[in-house]
Order: sequence, then structure tokens, then C-alpha cells
Amino acid sequence: MDNLLAQVTGRKRVVLYSPQDALHLYLNGDKSEVLDIDAPDLKQFPEFVKARRYDCVLEPGDLLFIPALWFHNTLALHFGVGVNIFWRHLPADSYDKKDPYGNKDPVAAARALQTLERGLHALDELPAEYRDFYGRRMVQRIQKRTYCHSPDSETTVPRSLSNKPG
Repeated sequence: MDNLLAQVTGRKRVVLYSPQDALHLYLNGDKSEVLDIDAPDLKQFPEFVKARRYDCVLEPGDLLFIPALWFHNTLALHFGVGVNIFWRHLPADSYDKKDPYGNKDPVAAARALQTLERGLHALDELPAEYRDFYGRRMVQRIQKRTYCHSPDSETTVPRSLSNKPG
């Protein structure tokens, strides 16, 4: 869900990471395994340095829009109060009805991840070189069907925008 963070009192540092950097964030569910983003264990998380971070400091009265899927980390610099306002922008049936705060994946994404896990489990029945081969084919299909890269840059754009003329 999209999020508007309003800093009422105190100061807070906010670090944002684009959804396109998800592969570098060591995600486990909706959380990163990297607990100290300022001094990450690069032996354990070597790809983390490839994630581009966007830093800002919120002062009293500041508002920050955090788009859906953007990962964020906050640190209170001074005792304060912040208020989050979340809103849904997908159709209502896209969300788990038991999740009023939007912490769970959209229903279709959760189903896709469960299906992927079943597929990966099936590959476990094959010898290593076959798992590698078919795993790479799966990755290639996923990239081709889901990644939204603009053909003339490294910028990622929504698929609905990437096909518009002009």
C-alpha cells in the first residue's frame, strides 16, 4: 500500500530503497535480513552495496510519500511522533481480507510465490546440473514476463507505461 508519513514532532531519518533493488536487499518475506543498513555485514550480504539508497531527514511538519513496494528504514534522531496514513490502490479483492494494514503480499502475488515454491521443490528431485539448467530457464521466463525495463535505459518503468508512444 502507498504510505504518507507525517512527522509531527522530533526528527527522523528515513532511508528508502526502490523495488528494483529487491534482489540486493536479502528479503525474507517483507523484511530485509540486513539489520544494520549503515554497517552491513558484507561477508554475509555482499550484494547489499548494490542497492541504491535514498536518504532524507524529516522535521516536524514534513510529509513523505512512500510508494507501495518501496522498502524503508527509519531511525529516530530525536524523540518524536510520526503518523502513517496508508491507502490501497489495487482493487479491493487484491488484498487479503484478514490483513487490514497491507503487510501481506497481494493475493495473486502470494499465490504465485506459493506456486514458485512448489516448482522449486519439484526441481529438488533432479541432479544438481539439471536443477541449475531448469532453474535458469525459470528465471529467464520470470524476467521476460514480469520485468518492466525500458529498452533504451536501465530505468525500470511500469509495463503499462513502457508501451505508450511518445
